[in-house]
Amino acid sequence: MNMQNNTLYFRYSTESSTEEDMNEMSLLLRTLCRASDSDIVFLCIGSDRSTGDSYGPFVGTMLKEQNFPFHVFGTISEPVHALNLKVILKEIHHQFSNPIIFGVDACLGDNHQIGSIILKEGPLTPGYAISSLLPAVGNYHLKGIVNYFDPDYPVNSLNSTRLDTVMSLAKTTSTILLRSV
Repeated sequence: MNMQNNTLYFRYSTESSTEEDMNEMSLLLRTLCRASDSDIVFLCIGSDRSTGDSYGPFVGTMLKEQNFPFHVFGTISEPVHALNLKVILKEIHHQFSNPIIFGVDACLGDNHQIGSIILKEGPLTPGYAISSLLPAVGNYHLKGIVNYFDPDYPVNSLNSTRLDTVMSLAKTTSTILLRSV
């Protein structure tokens, strides 16, 4: 964990991190969730129509299948994506008073970052890599780096992502989240 300017930053790598690192990230998430009396919401963003972008919906599905005790929006069967994100955010804020939202989304990065899960304080901006203008989401966020960022064709980077990479990241992320409770 790295605390710079009171900003939370934790990176887990499916390639180089240990079981102890996974447990540390789970403990950190548990601490964040217990620090508030507000409702906790996990907003798993992405589309089932793009391999790389399906990370969030797979995490949401895995959490719901394991009866995760917090509110989960975004699954493979009911994804939260660019076309419905604003409506779902309104629904969340109508249903819950001042919730703590954890955004979960796929991310593109450098080659050496593929397979990393990043937990940060503050909102994430869905669709940033493909220049999609969507609202920033979350008090905290988890990003799974699914592929490298190709500045000329970022959508191609998402669409050419290996499903194995997405599934591995989704399983690891859901394991970390389930251990946090």
